[in-house]
Amino acid sequence: MRHPTVPYLEALAGGAWWVVGAAALSTGPGTVILAAGLGVTAGLVVALRRRHGAGEPLPPGGRTKLLQCVIGAIVLVAIASTLLGMVSLGELAVPLACAITGGALFPLSALLDDRSLLAAGGALLVLGAVGALLALDSAGALYPQGVVGMIAGLVLWITAAARTGLLAEAQGRVRR
Repeated sequence: MRHPTVPYLEALAGGAWWVVGAAALSTGPGTVILAAGLGVTAGLVVALRRRHGAGEPLPPGGRTKLLQCVIGAIVLVAIASTLLGMVSLGELAVPLACAITGGALFPLSALLDDRSLLAAGGALLVLGAVGALLALDSAGALYPQGVVGMIAGLVLWITAAARTGLLAEAQGRVRR
């Protein structure tokens, strides 16, 4: 199996989304769930570093495209969150950020030449839409922030494990 490019991308993004989700929980259980998520992220990064090092280099101009995509998504999230807060729809900020993250995975799929990012992007788009419906139909941040954030983190962690071969390796170990 060839080494993937940017092997830590989804693992770190999954950790960030887990933090967003855990922030909506109450202090006691939220802290434990946050710590567990950070542990999973660190474990994934360590496993990926041992297995792939820094990964394959990006194609010429790839680093610029990667940075444009990541920074563009961050800027879109910041602008959208600010605007939603100004019109008293701040509860839609996390679901919209999830959808923006999913949309950003589509060009990254072409750049990194991996279709698993398409599936993850589609899943995050659907999760963002469901989260928006939950946000408009509920009070509090548990559903639109907690559930959306933690499920987005799980989707990205699973994508990281699948794209880098960790999932296939684990399945091989179970079958032995």
